[in-house]
Amino acid sequence: MREHDSEPAPRARSSKRRFDDDDPQFLKRARHRTPVAFDTNADVDAPPAGDAWSSWESALQGPLPRPSWVVTELAAVDTELGILKTGKEADVFLVRRGIPDSSRSCLLAAKRYRDPDHRMFHRDAGYLEGRRVRRSREMRAMTSRTAFGRELIAGQWAAAEFAALSRLWEVASSYGTITVPYPVQLIGTELMLEFVGDAEEGLAAPRLAQLRPEPGELKSLWDQLMDALMVLARAGLAHGDLSPYNLLVHGDRLVVIDLPQVVDVIANPNGPGLLARDVRNVTSWFAARGLTQDPDEITRRLLDEAGVR
Repeated sequence: MREHDSEPAPRARSSKRRFDDDDPQFLKRARHRTPVAFDTNADVDAPPAGDAWSSWESALQGPLPRPSWVVTELAAVDTELGILKTGKEADVFLVRRGIPDSSRSCLLAAKRYRDPDHRMFHRDAGYLEGRRVRRSREMRAMTSRTAFGRELIAGQWAAAEFAALSRLWEVASSYGTITVPYPVQLIGTELMLEFVGDAEEGLAAPRLAQLRPEPGELKSLWDQLMDALMVLARAGLAHGDLSPYNLLVHGDRLVVIDLPQVVDVIANPNGPGLLARDVRNVTSWFAARGLTQDPDEITRRLLDEAGVR
């Protein structure tokens, strides 16, 4: 996990084509995984170990400069180690990507949005304002929530999170300080992210909501949160679903996660209201632990940074 500092970094760019919201096949494409050990008709080209060859080469890849721990070799294989989290819209799995017979490997969090019959995108209309595809057929399907339209919406949620994380990696060194998981790759409705936690034990970092920080730590976490909110605002974004459950604490660092509902506070007419709700959610949690802030004043500052008058 990279912590952005004050030294400007070269502008990042994807080494693959950018996500195109006019490409329904890309939006709905997801990798199908069948563990080799249970597939009696396994392809002869299946890896000698693990569940599948790495999909890195065919994926939309994360921004540059790329962290050195990311395994990009074509000989890498992915091994699913278990589930990290179940959620309303997606499940998160722990995956080890490594080179067989070597020590070269990394842990990834594979976030997979559910199929149209099982996902529960709640209150999604307000978030989708400003996210529009250019083809009228796809737009009509999304508006009417047909099965095909829901597949496209799921692809947009995954792509929105990937794009937001990539943008934050691009701008954070010049906009301020924010810590987010590195977005490794995107294929359809599967987003693979840097695993944030104890790599040796495979234990995810705790959520802020689980902790009872001492006063000094509480103040440090608040300062980091304000820095992160400022970076989002300067990028013209609001988290859209921010709460103590969407913030991890890894060591002494606050890590912002779960950004599929990120909104453009200028293009989306609901943006300012969603930003204000984010602020209320987190200030309430800190206030209950003795650190009181004025949510209205903070919201005004953030909207000013975003250029909303």
